[in-house]
Amino acid sequence: RGITLTPEGERLYEHVAAGCEQFSAGECELAKDKGLERGLINIGASETALRLILLDRLETFHETYPHVRLKISNHSSPQAIAALENGLADISVITTPVTIPKNYHKESLYSFRELLIGGIICRLKNIPFICLGNDTATRNLYIEFFLNHHLQFAPDMEAATTDQVLPMVEHNLGIGFYPEDLCAASITSGSIRLVEPLPEREVCLVWDKGRPLSIAAKKLIDTLKHSILF
Repeated sequence: RGITLTPEGERLYEHVAAGCEQFSAGECELAKDKGLERGLINIGASETALRLILLDRLETFHETYPHVRLKISNHSSPQAIAALENGLADISVITTPVTIPKNYHKESLYSFRELLIGGIICRLKNIPFICLGNDTATRNLYIEFFLNHHLQFAPDMEAATTDQVLPMVEHNLGIGFYPEDLCAASITSGSIRLVEPLPEREVCLVWDKGRPLSIAAKKLIDTLKHSILF
């Protein structure tokens, strides 16, 4: 509009121009974060939680906010909690039972039960047991379950992930517990009947209440909480 800087104003502008440009760039970045046009969410997830519900929920979130990057680390449930404590994850989605620190918030997302499945080997005596390794929620659950019925749980074979249990059973390496919702219909109909019902388990969302979360992480938490299925 015809306004020009004085010589003194031009000299001052040379000093503040870079700072003004940085402020402007910062405002643009924050606007993109607020509009979820960018961002990164680090997620710690157990194998079972990932397979049961998390992948479906992340697909929905990604369709809505395609520019938010998701980094998923596959852990056992205790490891996923440790990732939160070490600042390696913004949120964790795990399966019970697991010990949650007092300053953490836990939100139940999904309930499920497991079946005891086996193949032809079930007809034999001294059937080997297959289970996940030590320091997993699944292993701890069945140690306690067996102890409550005055039995010792000592698996003969260990699987690194839940996904490995099913093919090991199908190849007659033993029997094992597997989430009912992930079993094929043929396997469900041929599961081993137990006198005592197996305990119900939950998929839970966990985060540190005392740690600031990004706008993207808060939106993902909101999406997961409002997509609860039981």
